[in-house]
Amino acid sequence: MSYKNLLETNRKVGKVKIGDFALESGQVITDAELAYEITGNTKGPVLLLCHALTGNQHAYGSEEEPGWWRGLIGPEGYIDTNLYQVITFNVLGGCSGSTGPAKVNPETGKPYHKTFPFVTVRDMVRAQRQALDVLTVPRLFAVLGGSLGGMQAMEWAVQYPYFMEKVFIFAATPFLSDYGVGFNRMAIHAIVNDPVYRSGRRAEGERLVGLEIARMAGLLTYRQPKLFNERFQREVRETDIEGKPYFQVDSYLNYQGEKLTKRFDVDSYLTLLYAMNAYDIGDKLGGWKRAASQIQAEVHAFGYEGDLLYPPEVIEGFVKHTRYGTFYSIETDFGHDGFLVEFEKWGPYVKNALDQERRLQYGTY
Repeated sequence: MSYKNLLETNRKVGKVKIGDFALESGQVITDAELAYEITGNTKGPVLLLCHALTGNQHAYGSEEEPGWWRGLIGPEGYIDTNLYQVITFNVLGGCSGSTGPAKVNPETGKPYHKTFPFVTVRDMVRAQRQALDVLTVPRLFAVLGGSLGGMQAMEWAVQYPYFMEKVFIFAATPFLSDYGVGFNRMAIHAIVNDPVYRSGRRAEGERLVGLEIARMAGLLTYRQPKLFNERFQREVRETDIEGKPYFQVDSYLNYQGEKLTKRFDVDSYLTLLYAMNAYDIGDKLGGWKRAASQIQAEVHAFGYEGDLLYPPEVIEGFVKHTRYGTFYSIETDFGHDGFLVEFEKWGPYVKNALDQERRLQYGTY
C-alpha cells in the first residue's frame, strides 16, 4: 500500500462529546462537542494542531480538499505522518462541527446565533483537554498552532505544563496588541451595524456586507504592503462612465470578502474575534512574563517578518522569558500569513525540533 493510501486509510473525522461545559464566565454550554480530524501513525507520539481564526479541524484534509497545513503535514513531510499521530479540533465556538453559535441550543431548541456565550482561549483549550480524555489520549508529544492557534498552543503550555514535551507557536504573542484589537474593533463594528445582521433575518443568498468588510480589513493586516503593491501594481480592472477606476485590488478584496460569507458563520467570527481580543496568558497568573517563566515544555516560537499583528520582536521577548525557548526569525514578504505558506522556509526547523532530543537552553535562529 502506498504512503498516500495508508494516510487516507488512517485519516478519521468525527465529533467527540464532552458534556455540559462550564466557561470561565460561569455560564454553562449544554452537551458540548468538538469536531476533530485524526491522521497519521495511530501508534506514534501524538501532536495536537490548533487552527487560526477562519480555520477548522481539517489541517491535513483529503485528496479532494487538502487542508490548510497540507504543505507541512504528510508522509515524510515536515510533520511526518509516518512517525506521528496528528489531531486537530475545531475550536469551541467555531462553525465546522463543534458547538458554536450556529448550533442548536438544547435548552431552547433553536440555534444560539447572537445568544452564544463569550468563550475565551482558555475555554477552548480546556474543552480540547476534555476531548482528549474522551479519545483516551493520555499525553501529547507537542502542541502546534499559528495566530489564534498559536494563542491556544501558548495557553496549553501555561495551563497544562507537564502534558506535552514541546510547544510550537507561529505568529502569535502572549496578548493581542492595541493595534490588533483596533483592527478587530473595525471588523466587529462593521458586522454589528450591518442592517441584515441586526435584523436577525438573513434570507438565503443575502449578502452580509459587514462581514465582507471585516474580512477585507483583516486581509490588509495579514500580509505586507509590499506584497499587495507587487501583485496588483495599481492595475485598473475597469472604469465607470465617469472614469472612476475599479482596481484589481478592489476586485480581490471584494471577492475574498464575499467568499468568506459563504463558508463562515458570522456569529462564530464575532465569537473568535472577542476571544482573540481578550487573550492574555498572564490573566489571573500574575502577568504574561510570570506565566511564560512557568512553562515547562520546550518552546519553539516563530516570528514572521513584517507581521503587523504579532510583531516578531514581541515574540522574541516572550521566548526570552521562557525556561527552554528558541526563537526563529523567518524572512518573508507574506507577513502574518507566513505561517500558512512558504513551508520550505520554516518547515525544516519544525522537523528538526520535533526529531531532536529535548533542548534545555534559549537560542535564536
